[in-house]
Amino acid sequence: MVLAFALGMVAVLLKSDLTLPPGIYNALSIYLLFSIGLKGGVALSEASFRELWAPALATLGLGVVTALTSFFSALKLGKLDRANAASLAAHYGSVSAVTFIAAQSFAQAQNIPTEGYLPALVAVLEIPAILLALMLAGSRDGGSFGKLVHELLTGKTILLLLGGIVIGTLAAKEGFEQVRPMFGDLFKGALTFFLLEMGLLAAQRLRDLGRRWLFLTMFGVTMPLVNGALGVCAGTLAGMSPGGAGVLGSMAASASYIAAPAAVRVALPQANVSVSLSAALAITFPFNLAFGIPLMMQIAAIL
Repeated sequence: MVLAFALGMVAVLLKSDLTLPPGIYNALSIYLLFSIGLKGGVALSEASFRELWAPALATLGLGVVTALTSFFSALKLGKLDRANAASLAAHYGSVSAVTFIAAQSFAQAQNIPTEGYLPALVAVLEIPAILLALMLAGSRDGGSFGKLVHELLTGKTILLLLGGIVIGTLAAKEGFEQVRPMFGDLFKGALTFFLLEMGLLAAQRLRDLGRRWLFLTMFGVTMPLVNGALGVCAGTLAGMSPGGAGVLGSMAASASYIAAPAAVRVALPQANVSVSLSAALAITFPFNLAFGIPLMMQIAAIL
């Protein structure tokens, strides 16, 4: 899967004519998000509140802390204005669902057990971090805020994840068995094609880093290490298994490039969202695939 991503990047750098059919990015992202929601719902149907409350609370706090660290780092060290610092905080305080999927796949490939309710934590990490980051920008436009909340709750990432979780919870293991060939057996193959497309997109985004490329490169590598380590510690303190804490750390290390850009465009039209999106997609995402996810798993194993 990682090699498929690398192939996509190499294809763009070599100026190949390789392209995937139009619409495949949206089709595969819908399939992957709904699949992880379904499987998370099935696991949730077998979990108790006692197992869930501490990891959910830790994830909520994690979203707040990572948004704050990203915001003040961009504001003080990067010398960005509040709008663009808040844009980076929204991207880096939130979560990349694809990085989460890759972390889970890595754990499975290494035979590392993880908690089944982890997909529910993706939604817990996504929304509060984006809202906090945009509040830090100082915007007080009530209409925009209402539109922002609507955008977040009805956007495909949250809707498919939560919808899949609800359906999976209601259907439970017996119901999921009826659709396992589609949403279980084909999952890794679809993810491989998706990462090929992501490699193409990431390489195309490199040129958008602009004159701040040095700071954004350092930010895009340093913040995943800081936020990821915080995530592993939070998961460990919440009583999660090493595999679960490693996946949570990978989630915290990631940067959103679906929900966050949409939210920033609605609430902060004065911010240059392409800068944040390029750092998230062209720097942080490849870094996490190659180094971040294995490193978070190692830290979790040590703790």
